[in-house]
Amino acid sequence: MPEPNRYLAEGTLVGIRHYRYEDAAEFTARVRESKDLHHPWLFPPASAGTYAAYAKRLIEDPTKTGFLVCEKSGGDIAGFININNIVEGGFLNGALGYGAFAHAAGRGLMREGLELVVRYTFGRLGLHRLEINVQPDNAASIALASRCGFRLEGFSPDFLFIDGAWRDHERWAITAEMLRT
Repeated sequence: MPEPNRYLAEGTLVGIRHYRYEDAAEFTARVRESKDLHHPWLFPPASAGTYAAYAKRLIEDPTKTGFLVCEKSGGDIAGFININNIVEGGFLNGALGYGAFAHAAGRGLMREGLELVVRYTFGRLGLHRLEINVQPDNAASIALASRCGFRLEGFSPDFLFIDGAWRDHERWAITAEMLRT
């Protein structure tokens, strides 16, 4: 179990922290256990080698950052939330992606984790806007975005190449001002 004060932010059920290279075994085991839950929406790394490259991008690339959502009781990784394409200057925006692991799905852990990441991102990272692009048939992901205060802003046909095809996506977003109201 990680040391005390290990989280960047904490809620009642979960804390969020950055990825570490030494998380590979637990993360990839959770990915393999969650294959049916994730397919056909996302394909996180399922081996130590692919995890190392994935984590390196999130740890070292300044246009990305990643958070692991960890259960406070025991520290188990419940899911992940990544911010890609971080743009500074007049935009101050990032593109959010996330996934729960099967053992944690439906328990409210990702909702609390996403709320923590949003507040941390607007506060400590100084971003103004976060976007989530989600396939229209991914009801669980859309429900999470909606429950966390994101608003539907549009539809993007053939937006991302996933699972062998260009997939349509809905665009959801939240701004720092939306948290203040």
